Amino acid sequence: MRPAGLEVDFAALAAPLPMHRGRTDADGWSACARHIAEAGGRLVSLWGSDTSRDEPYVAAAYASAEGLLWVEFELDRAAPAYPDIARLFPAAGRMQRALFDLLGFRAEQAIDVRPWLRHAAWPEDVFPLRRDFDPARRFPAAGDAYPFVTVEGDGVHEIAVGPVHAGIIEPGHFRFSVVGEKVLRLEQRLGYKHKGIERRFIGMDLGQGAQLAGRVSGDSTVAYAWAFAMAAETLAGVEPPPRALWLRALLLERERVANHLGDLGALGNDAAFGFALARFSGLREDWLRDNGEAFGHRLLMDRICPGGVACELDAAGRERLLARADAATGELARMRRIFDEHAGLQDRFVTTGRVTPALAAQLGLCGLAGRASGQAFDLRADFPWPPYDRLAVRKCGHHNGDVAARVELRFDELFESLRLIRALLVGLPDGPLRSELALPALASGAGWVEGWRGEVFVALDSDAHGRIARCHCHDPSWQNWPLLEHAVIGNIVPDFPLINKSFNLSYSGQDL
Repeated sequence: MRPAGLEVDFAALAAPLPMHRGRTDADGWSACARHIAEAGGRLVSLWGSDTSRDEPYVAAAYASAEGLLWVEFELDRAAPAYPDIARLFPAAGRMQRALFDLLGFRAEQAIDVRPWLRHAAWPEDVFPLRRDFDPARRFPAAGDAYPFVTVEGDGVHEIAVGPVHAGIIEPGHFRFSVVGEKVLRLEQRLGYKHKGIERRFIGMDLGQGAQLAGRVSGDSTVAYAWAFAMAAETLAGVEPPPRALWLRALLLERERVANHLGDLGALGNDAAFGFALARFSGLREDWLRDNGEAFGHRLLMDRICPGGVACELDAAGRERLLARADAATGELARMRRIFDEHAGLQDRFVTTGRVTPALAAQLGLCGLAGRASGQAFDLRADFPWPPYDRLAVRKCGHHNGDVAARVELRFDELFESLRLIRALLVGLPDGPLRSELALPALASGAGWVEGWRGEVFVALDSDAHGRIARCHCHDPSWQNWPLLEHAVIGNIVPDFPLINKSFNLSYSGQDL
């Protein structure tokens, strides 16, 4: 495939979604990024490798009208550098910084070259994803003076929040520059959840890799497991049985419902409406108990495996899930009316934390938060893979881009997921649950799945022995965390928890 205007030859991957892969040089790397940006495409992910081939490479995945375009650029081992693309796709900035921390690949002429993941846990001239790195090596503790941007002026002061938060909230540092309670600027520093996942993948077999992928971000375990399985199946040229695909979609929609229920309760609570937390927590608990009874795990972990699924659904379980979907639909309709008519909630939600459609498009906001700001992208509807190609997914969206819009979108998506769940349960085909699958040597594949938060992407390379040489997992939080910095500007400090929860981004998913 050669999209018009590109000097890169793309070969189609054997995937259920339209995915195409090509290799280029430095000029082609820049030209490809520029063409996709001008055509309204989006950056999905940026990564690199020094373990799967003789020479290191950097790669980018873009979403275009033709589907996913995976572009690679082979680097000079002596001086691994590639042209900066953050000027075209601002979301690439942090990805490029992390790429340098892990591999030492430098983005030429990049504006921001501060460390992102390292946190002085290893020396600045040591790169954990290079082939000559010794994972058993230990480094002495070092000071970590991160150069935050300073805001000065009359009445301006800073409020530092985190990285340690209350309860079980994951660590992240937020530095507010404020006048009174009004926020002038927010700067984030993440990376505190870095745990070497991408290094850990190297040398794993398929089963081990599937388990690790499903633990990248626990609230999206189904999405990651399906994306990993899709990458392995693409690589091996294997298609799962229809029943397995329908069960996968059922699990994915149940994961979406569980997270939306939890978020709506927390958003109500952050606006001082404790009843919402109590009611939605009860609904979510019933939902998770049904998961445990029907599929053997409350959060559906390890239920999807390469080649198919590792769970079955009997007739009694199907009827129980149908009854729960019907009951949840009625209760959600009542809760939505309460939210809409509650003046206190609407006063806190409307106009708070707004991201305009123009800013969302400029900075690459995606997934649920993007759809609330006029970015109408949903893989289930745009490029429906089986069984979504049989379900006619109705894409949900809003344009106001504030907390109220993100709340409304969650309700809309809940009702659509409940409709899809009924259709999946009623139409579930008979047949086997899994196809046999083994990784061939020296091959590559990709998986691209619309999780509840947004697009989850996995790129997978195998080595000469049919084990994992490189596995890159990408969370949509990479794109969306920078937008939170903009959403809070002009709001008051006490509204930050509400704005933050309305995005509900993953720390673990990007701090690999």
